[in-house]
Amino acid sequence: MNAVIRAVVRTANGRYGDAIVGFQDGWRGLLEDRKIHIHNDDRTDRILTKGGTILGTARTNPEVLREGLGRVKRTLDDNGIDALIPIGGEGTLTAAHWLSEEGVPVVGVPKTIDNDIDCTDTTFGHDTAVTIATDAIDRLHTTAESHQRVMLVEVMGRHAGWIAMNSGIASGAHLTLLPEVPFDVDEVCTMIKRRFQRGDSHFILVVAEGAKPAEQESFHLREGGVDEYGHERFTGVAHQLGVEIERRIGKEVRTTVLGHVQRGGKPTAYDRVLATRFGLHAAEAVHSGHFGQMVTLRGTEIGLVPLAEATKQLKLVPTDRHAEAAAFFG
Repeated sequence: MNAVIRAVVRTANGRYGDAIVGFQDGWRGLLEDRKIHIHNDDRTDRILTKGGTILGTARTNPEVLREGLGRVKRTLDDNGIDALIPIGGEGTLTAAHWLSEEGVPVVGVPKTIDNDIDCTDTTFGHDTAVTIATDAIDRLHTTAESHQRVMLVEVMGRHAGWIAMNSGIASGAHLTLLPEVPFDVDEVCTMIKRRFQRGDSHFILVVAEGAKPAEQESFHLREGGVDEYGHERFTGVAHQLGVEIERRIGKEVRTTVLGHVQRGGKPTAYDRVLATRFGLHAAEAVHSGHFGQMVTLRGTEIGLVPLAEATKQLKLVPTDRHAEAAAFFG
């Protein structure tokens, strides 16, 4: 996100002489009118290599935000804001679409490690998360092989299994479970036993946090309810599945949950470049008057797509991409 901020500042100020204001902690900063001026200087230039965001971020209940759209508009008017560039995932971009419908000049920038924003090939943050997950799984191969163990690795992915699938392929995992494809525990156990029976020394299973057993399964995950934002509270699919696998096959199972490790640290070069290009083109879109749009990557080209289209649905792993990964299972 810092790379986007830097690119917007460098482009909007350097090319057009704009003054840039950043609102702290996402939509909360707009609701509470908490802002900082961001200058085109060495301090802003140096944020390119840093993860996270100098502006901070915070979740805001969608209903609170929708009811507060009038307050957001007043904040923008009071500060003389000519255009708003929100950077974020599904929730952020949906709110950006709401503002656009209210007449606010908005250009959205897609950001999510889950890579589940529609109408763009990828979102920045995803490559960094996959790289971190792949490195962790590579390391687990060594321990699993030495101790003849089954290793379960839980990665992020609430509704979409892009991180699990891509890190699983990149690390040579033996099976990957995605939210898009309900799993059968018997089939999982059969695959594990088959691998050991043919003389292999270990089994690496990558599990997206949102993966679920098939409805007809006798194995059920604990229910965790929902949080204040309406999101399901996960109860640890990898740990529960690991206990069940160990019970059924009598083989030692160890579980690793990567969690927020995937979100931290320095972004990869690919993500820095993509975020920089997104920021540049968002600033250019503002000056071209292309509001109500989201910057998007298609192939190698940056383009624009209406926010209304980009927020219609999540981008899930399609059947053919799962089939490619499944060709290497076992």
